[in-house]
Amino acid sequence: MSRAEAVAATDAPDPLEAEDEGTAAEWSADDDWTDEALAVLRALRAPHRRNRLKQVGFGLYCTLLILVIWGGIPSFGLFLQASMGADYTAHGPDLLAAMPSGIAAAGLATLLLAVRDGLWRGPVVPPRATSDWLLAHPVRPRAVLRPWFWLSCGLAVLPGLLIAVGGMVALGLTVRTGLPAALGWCLAGGACLPLLGVCAGLQVQRSAPAARWARRLTPYATVLILGLATQSALAVAGHPVHWLERVELWSGPWGWAGLAALAPTPAAVPGGAVAAVLLVLPTALLLVLADRAVGTVPLALLRERARTAAGVLAALRTVELRAARLAVTGASGGDRQLRLRLPAPRRSWLILYWRDALSLLRAPARLGRAVLLTVPALLCAVLVHDTRGVLSWAVAVLALLFGYLAVAQLLEPARIETDDVRRSSWSPYPFTGLMLRHAVVPTLLGLVLAAAGSAVVLALGGGPSAWLAPLAVPALVAAGLVNACRGAARRDLLYRSPQPTGGSTGIALFVAWYAAGPAVALPVLALPFSAALRSGAAGPLVPALAVALAATAALLQWASVRAGRLPAQARPGTVGRA
Repeated sequence: MSRAEAVAATDAPDPLEAEDEGTAAEWSADDDWTDEALAVLRALRAPHRRNRLKQVGFGLYCTLLILVIWGGIPSFGLFLQASMGADYTAHGPDLLAAMPSGIAAAGLATLLLAVRDGLWRGPVVPPRATSDWLLAHPVRPRAVLRPWFWLSCGLAVLPGLLIAVGGMVALGLTVRTGLPAALGWCLAGGACLPLLGVCAGLQVQRSAPAARWARRLTPYATVLILGLATQSALAVAGHPVHWLERVELWSGPWGWAGLAALAPTPAAVPGGAVAAVLLVLPTALLLVLADRAVGTVPLALLRERARTAAGVLAALRTVELRAARLAVTGASGGDRQLRLRLPAPRRSWLILYWRDALSLLRAPARLGRAVLLTVPALLCAVLVHDTRGVLSWAVAVLALLFGYLAVAQLLEPARIETDDVRRSSWSPYPFTGLMLRHAVVPTLLGLVLAAAGSAVVLALGGGPSAWLAPLAVPALVAAGLVNACRGAARRDLLYRSPQPTGGSTGIALFVAWYAAGPAVALPVLALPFSAALRSGAAGPLVPALAVALAATAALLQWASVRAGRLPAQARPGTVGRA
């Protein structure tokens, strides 16, 4: 038995973790074997490194090929058509109107994602062999960890470069901006914002106070991102607020990127060059400071993050998406629980609903996400009124998708019940009846949110079609319950193909099984809902209500069938037979 296995078997704390601080304090310059250790490791890892480089090269080749085929060639074709007389400038005003608030929203979202990554993983995450073994020896941590920091920087910059190239193409076609100028100004934000995010993520990773502030500010930043996206959509619709856009453009790095991107366009705002300098110089300075601070990340934290990252990767490889999300949430300290109490019901049949309501009230983040997702659902529903044909149906599907994601936040008690069916042993109801009862509280809360949204739309001058929002809630909750009762991951579907001589369709089958509830409910509901939203009258509400009720009944029956199979699937050797 290895040393690590012995420590795990005895469930005792690892002596290396207990002695890290003391041992590091006792080491002197004579004990430094960093250069020798890294030289030996480079020699030992040379064959593996060569094979790894071949794999990375092949991956880069495939990525470049996909980008050229699906991005480069179509863009070249559009520019060729523009040179022969095709006019795409009709979309230029809409693009310029969306850029100030839209770029600010995208930039702030980039920084928020990088900071949230620092809460559970971080930009400095070496392999477990490095954190568990190499760093426990007398080596300089900075020399070992620097390559992983710069690797994170490189990976973060790649999407920014692609977005900058996409911005160059869009501005060149719709605004007739020079391509070199458009690319250069777009690169100021596309390259600097991801690097700033990496530096912020490192600070969150190594500093407990920074991590606490990141958790506290996440809800406010999310609301701000949603507000900026809404303002961008309103600007495209012809309702810009210019003074507010100026404030947002100068509010921070997320706005400076918009100032730089607007600089070569007719809608340029004074100060684009200053904004570019404000992006580049602080980014360079922060990269230097972050490079020096890499070695100060605590070793115990590195080990914890390496284990978490390995667990998330293992869950993703086995297509256990919920397990991966729970691991990330647990490691980042998300879904903070509040110590709230509700009066216990006097009637026994109310206990289940009391538990569901109490669990949601104690997790305010879920309620907050449900409220936030309701806003884009209503905005997309409003946009349906001015669209026709397939586009109207697609926008209605998008609105219903946001609505589904909102009510799905309220179905967490049902998902917890299906994570381990043994939890239902306390209940006097059969498992099928128990799962159906878990839909009551989400439906009531969803109706409250939808009714509040409808009241706001009516107050702003909307028509009777605003009451479609409450009509959709029961069907969306039923669709979420179908997904909650899907059971263990059906990885066997990934290797199935209904065509004996054709290509494998396993991925499509797995996706259809994984998102079965919304995949069926959203397209069906979108047909009558889009017609009712286009008309704006009260008459089409009746067929929409009939379709919603029929879909609710069918989805609840489907959920009950799925729930009835879960106790049998939980027995050993039965997963994947349903």
